[in-house]
Amino acid sequence: MVALSVLPPGDQVTFPRLQDLVGMTPGNLSTHLHKLEDASYITITKAYQGRTPVTYVTLTRAGRQAFEDYTAALGELLSAANHESVEEKL
Repeated sequence: MVALSVLPPGDQVTFPRLQDLVGMTPGNLSTHLHKLEDASYITITKAYQGRTPVTYVTLTRAGRQAFEDYTAALGELLSAANHESVEEKL
């Protein structure tokens, strides 16, 4: 999902390019993508370029919002943990 977060909603990336970005095996990436698709965070589209099949992955608006919500919650958690750590030292 992190690699897709750089895409504006509606933009797409090919499966091999995404695989290069995240460094996952095709099987592992496919498993993760199907879970994200089931949650409506991405869409997966199969097409052809000439005779070559190509799989495109697109981040949805819901996916972008879920990622932003996640990063905001993570930021709050880290901020709270850092604040508690500072108070313990005093």
